[in-house]
Amino acid sequence: MRYRELSHWLSTVDEELSPRPGLPGDVDVDVAIVGAGYTGLWTAYYLASADPSLRVAVIEREVAGYGASGRNGGWCSALFPTPLNVLARRHGRDAATAMQLAMHGCVDEIARVIAFEGIDCHWAKGGTVTLARTPRQLKRARAAVEEARAFGFGDEDLRLLDAAEALQRCAATNVLGGTYTPHCAAIHPARLVRGLAGAVHRRGVTIYERTPALRLRPGAVDTPAGTVRAEIVVRATEGYTAGLPGQRRAIAPVYSLMVATAPLPQATWDAIGLAGRETFSDFRHLIIYGQRTADGRLAFGGRGAPYHFGSKIEPGYDHEPRVFAALHAALGDLFPVLRDVELTHTWGGPLGIARDWAASVGLDRGTGLGWAGGYVGDGVGTANLAGRTLADLIRGVGSDLVKLPWVGHRSRRWEPEPLRWLGVNAALNAVRLADAFKR
Repeated sequence: MRYRELSHWLSTVDEELSPRPGLPGDVDVDVAIVGAGYTGLWTAYYLASADPSLRVAVIEREVAGYGASGRNGGWCSALFPTPLNVLARRHGRDAATAMQLAMHGCVDEIARVIAFEGIDCHWAKGGTVTLARTPRQLKRARAAVEEARAFGFGDEDLRLLDAAEALQRCAATNVLGGTYTPHCAAIHPARLVRGLAGAVHRRGVTIYERTPALRLRPGAVDTPAGTVRAEIVVRATEGYTAGLPGQRRAIAPVYSLMVATAPLPQATWDAIGLAGRETFSDFRHLIIYGQRTADGRLAFGGRGAPYHFGSKIEPGYDHEPRVFAALHAALGDLFPVLRDVELTHTWGGPLGIARDWAASVGLDRGTGLGWAGGYVGDGVGTANLAGRTLADLIRGVGSDLVKLPWVGHRSRRWEPEPLRWLGVNAALNAVRLADAFKR
């Protein structure tokens, strides 16, 4: 497989992406982790750092960073898919606040690790500006700030912007205002995941690539090359979870697609803004996201692709010309200077959504099976928190992390087909219509 063609990010890493050796046969370890994306690698990193005597193996179907970790929008943010008010209804106000504070801490923790490990992932903590471009979007911006205030977060965490302040950061069209949070860094996501894989390897963790997991069960991971026996088995497969036996309805894979421009001249950037490499979005319902890359491109994505029947994942689904055209048009609408810009890269991939849109992490001590995922596209930061939490759960450490409200959460399963296909795509179409009518 030509891994470098999977995304702009993977095409611009400083290595050949040659697979590491696969599983040579049956092996015995203490912890087996399935999936060499952010979740699996952060879990391995913190386990190996805390206890170098642990025998940890990561099993990966392709290569480290093949999935969302090597294809995402490059936002290392404090976003969590479950809103604060929903967390508070389920778990109480204090638990919701603790969850958000933990997410804030993820951004700085990742910055600490990349500095310590010497990972050059083009880190720029410029924060996020979310634009309000219609009166209804401005109302949603004000509501977001009001919710933050209700949970004790001030201007230093989320600030309401007037039109002039928002335009100073991101000079899009029709801007009425917006919000700004400093809790986000623009990154090169593939450089992060590949650098993390190297750091894990240096700590004695074995990463078996081109080794598909056929089945996860208590005490073992079965693969075509042999069985990995372990007291603890961790599922870190996110959007690819539905391909595992018994997991078809656990996580729905929904595609997010991206485009990247050629490097833009300084005059174009003077017209657009983003001088601090702020990540940007707006308050429409169907999520868009963008960043100014370190090499002067604009990388831009959105969630317009359909859900595919039976939670099916195919390489062809990474490329939807209709969605790429819509993203190009959205760029031109936001920034007229980009209406005729050249797009040098188009790509996509699946992200994972639980039935209640709630990310979770946990370990069943009775079976030794652990899991994390359901990030709904907010996985860069959340996966770091998951890795630290799993490391504490596996080692039996009673930290504040293992007391957070997402720990041990069990989402109900998605409906069987065709109800799943009908429901997910109906919801996506409803969101498109709401945006079309500027609601």
